[in-house]
Amino acid sequence: MGTLDSLNTLTFTDAKRPKNQPPIVQRRNKLISKLWEQLELAKAKHSGKDFVIKRYKNVKDLEGNIKSIEKPKRIKPWWFTSSSGALCISVFYGSKVLELAKGKTAIEAANLENVIEVLGLLKREAEMGTFDEAIEAASLQLRSRFELKIPKTSQKSKVLTDSITQTAFINK
Repeated sequence: MGTLDSLNTLTFTDAKRPKNQPPIVQRRNKLISKLWEQLELAKAKHSGKDFVIKRYKNVKDLEGNIKSIEKPKRIKPWWFTSSSGALCISVFYGSKVLELAKGKTAIEAANLENVIEVLGLLKREAEMGTFDEAIEAASLQLRSRFELKIPKTSQKSKVLTDSITQTAFINK
């Protein structure tokens, strides 16, 4: 009966699992996963190793059979050497650079070890929700590129009236 005693130490609740997360939490998790990738890439570069994330891709062979093959995911480092010679780190959300402070989009680092420390700190801050406003702004910019460009009704009616006028002129 040792199992029953160990169950008594647990706290039971009637919580229900949510069906989906709020959009800001989804975006925050996306940023955290990308920061993790950058952190692991920096650790690998520092130790002289390669960091590879494998992705599976379905391809057809010559007979028409679909096979799943492993392909490495290309990860571009977010750190670069500035014109002054210092290492700088930019944080990306999609293809947009996040504004980390008012008018500032990069963080200076002394060396690769410092890059690892900074990326770890950025990941912890992202987990706490510090970058939520910057993520939201970048997300709005990214989504604005995908909006449908529907012609205005006044333009449609002008085109229709012009074609009606031309048709009436031709029929005279």
